[in-house]
Amino acid sequence: MSENVDAPVILSNEPGSFARSVLAERHPALIARVRDTFPYGPQQHRALDALLTECTKGVIGPLDPAASDHDQWAEWGRGYFGRSWFDVPFLWAESYFYRKLLEAVGYFATGPWQDIDPFRPFKQAELHTEEAEAELTALDRLALRPVGEQAQALLHGSLWGNRADLGFSMTPGSHTTTGSQSPLIADDSAALWSLLPAGGPNTVCLVADNAGRELVPDLLLIDHLLRHQHAEHITLHIKPYPYYVSDATTADVVDCLRHLKQADGVAGVVGKRLWESISRGRLTLRSHDFFCAPLPYADMPEDLRQEFADATATIMKGDLNYRRLVGDQLWPATTSFAERTAYFPSPVAALRTLKSDVIVGLDERTEASLTAAHDQRWRTSGTHALIQVRQ
Repeated sequence: MSENVDAPVILSNEPGSFARSVLAERHPALIARVRDTFPYGPQQHRALDALLTECTKGVIGPLDPAASDHDQWAEWGRGYFGRSWFDVPFLWAESYFYRKLLEAVGYFATGPWQDIDPFRPFKQAELHTEEAEAELTALDRLALRPVGEQAQALLHGSLWGNRADLGFSMTPGSHTTTGSQSPLIADDSAALWSLLPAGGPNTVCLVADNAGRELVPDLLLIDHLLRHQHAEHITLHIKPYPYYVSDATTADVVDCLRHLKQADGVAGVVGKRLWESISRGRLTLRSHDFFCAPLPYADMPEDLRQEFADATATIMKGDLNYRRLVGDQLWPATTSFAERTAYFPSPVAALRTLKSDVIVGLDERTEASLTAAHDQRWRTSGTHALIQVRQ
């Protein structure tokens, strides 16, 4: 695993830090929520109890030797096993927690709980809220606006949909779906549209983040790009298995498409059009094991690198993808986004609401004004957002 020494790697051992709150508060809350959502048997309950004790009071233990990915995680975690969860890189600890949670509930084991997504009820519930219904109804009004206004509105919908993060909502004091939208702290949307002129032979990779109420606006944006010829083909990259509570899998994409198809008005039309786009090969679903790896994108395997290299542009959605894109380290906020993503093999755009400490690409005045108004909470509260592009 490569670690850049230009900035400290984020750990979770600083009292009062966001990273510590995730391990000390969010993960135990998630274990409790998962165990109450399914009628798991004694074996799963014992395993969940053991995971809770390990990640809050114990030391990091290896996967079961029979696990198919035991050797891979042993390599990724070399030097971390036997240490406190709070004393290893935050990105690695978060990723490994979700891998061990899936092991505890029997997701990978032969048996009745194999391939049962422990987070799916939470993700499905996100589609059936008053807020979600209102967002679909608003499409009828948006369809009456000029195409340029529609494009920008759908881009912003995809961006701010990133606040619909189930894991984030488990942290006390978080506000993922309340409060007014703050102005963007960085807005390179014009640069993104310049990469995708209408009528050009453009291909787009969109690397999804969350399912539910975030994935729906991502799909709406994809439909607009295809319909108005900003892209001839789009690949939607999703997780190969459940990850970080609400991260999107193939099943989640299908749930969202069915939800759209069954809706009234413009939303239903869009759902049917997206379904047809997949059947015609204009929209492709793709998953890769690397999307569940505790590694930065700088370490991506060659086959995935080539896929991105072949794209006109790659759009990275969400906070986790941002952390992996620029490196999960305490960079000065004025660090150049272009320099941090120079390794990436195609022009890349980040659409992200801020829910962790990592941030680059700001000017000194913006950082100073945010810190003066919000202390450092603006970095993790989910109330600020950015669109950053490296052409």
